[in-house]
Amino acid sequence: MGAVAFDSAASIQGSHLVEFENVEKIYRSKRGDVAALQGITMHIGEAEFLSVLGPSGCGKSTLLRCLAGLEKPSGGDIRVGGKSVSGPPHNLGVVFQRDILMEWRNVIQNVLLPVEARRLRVADWRERALQLLELLGLRGFENRYPYELSGGMRQRVSICRALLLNPNLLLMDEPFGALDAMTRDELNIELQRVWIEDAKTVFFVTHSIPEAVFLGNRVVVMSPSPGRILRTITVDLPRPRDLSVRETPEFGAYVREIRTLFQEMGMLRAR
Repeated sequence: MGAVAFDSAASIQGSHLVEFENVEKIYRSKRGDVAALQGITMHIGEAEFLSVLGPSGCGKSTLLRCLAGLEKPSGGDIRVGGKSVSGPPHNLGVVFQRDILMEWRNVIQNVLLPVEARRLRVADWRERALQLLELLGLRGFENRYPYELSGGMRQRVSICRALLLNPNLLLMDEPFGALDAMTRDELNIELQRVWIEDAKTVFFVTHSIPEAVFLGNRVVVMSPSPGRILRTITVDLPRPRDLSVRETPEFGAYVREIRTLFQEMGMLRAR
């Protein structure tokens, strides 16, 4: 457990793991070009938890896919560890909104899938898989099949799978968006705990303002399409955070600041 995981200022001011430099993405078609991203320049520090927030269609997921090497930017550069991204970075884990579990494989087999994909020796990684399942409250379910699990449990399996090879960069694309509010709150707490213990760099895409503030060291607010960085807000709240922090004036101030930005963009009505 690194002290940097508790100190947002240290995380932001330390070395940069990820750098975006004037990144743009244009989708070309016969009906005309569509600009998805424009002029994205920012960095993500080592062991930082960065929340990326914006309206639907603003390019949040496109930005994540470009960072993951699944799409190529139309312009600019993305660097991970100082190297330009030309394909999926080696030390990377990804969690999508859908859990994408293989229904014919049990939980432990689903978690161990990245090991098989890299043709590593499965027996060497089984203990780590079990440790991750225990960390995320799934010990005892390793031989169950996905259809036997709730939505929240399935997403925990996805997170275990993404963490198995101990990546230093974790990308999460609205991983809790399809879950009920109580399960989402529970997984927010679990994700924060895992992040603190492993001190990974996390790029977390969400539609939820409270979720972005609760989890993030910083919150990047994006504009409607073409996606641009409207504002970056540093969240100065102590770690670890429990759900009661959402009732504090400080938390409320961050939420109001971001909500006001969306109101100014015409995305939310002022009451």
